[in-house]
Amino acid sequence: MKHVIACMRALCPISDETVKELESLVVKCIYPKRYQLIKENIFCRYAYFIEKGMTRSFWLVDGEEITTSFSCEGGIVFSMDELYYNKKSEEFVETLEDVEVYRIELTDLRRLFETNLEFCNWGRIIHQNEYRRLHRSHKERLTLPARQRYEEFKKQFPYVCQRTNLGYIASYLGITLSTLSRLRSNENDKA
Repeated sequence: MKHVIACMRALCPISDETVKELESLVVKCIYPKRYQLIKENIFCRYAYFIEKGMTRSFWLVDGEEITTSFSCEGGIVFSMDELYYNKKSEEFVETLEDVEVYRIELTDLRRLFETNLEFCNWGRIIHQNEYRRLHRSHKERLTLPARQRYEEFKKQFPYVCQRTNLGYIASYLGITLSTLSRLRSNENDKA
């Protein structure tokens, strides 16, 4: 869990004791590309710390996949509905690459948030960062033209542009694949 712990410690102080407590609760798992960690309407009892690889979260709307987020090394993925409201997930999380993750039971994750101040602070920070990302994304989709949305996306998710399918990026931005291809082509022409 070296990468996960380093990313946690980059956000806030985490003692060796807290790391040991966390490590005692996780199970290392390796999943192939396109594996669904979390499925819509199926209760998943786990959260996943990503040590290696990348995932995307998406909704299925009228048979179309709408990408809502990307996560990579050092991140954590879980269903908010399951963790906080004990309800089945409304979205999917799938691996975009082969991944190495550390799986933790949601009950253990909740207990850590409730009993360990360092872990609670880390959780608060990841949640506030995610809220900011969602807020910015919503504002950008409502106010910015496609080119600027793509430019902001590249700043926010620089690792995604080189590592995933353009269709997922277009879906996240709320634009067509042909529009994104045109934007990228114009970008390459200028380079």
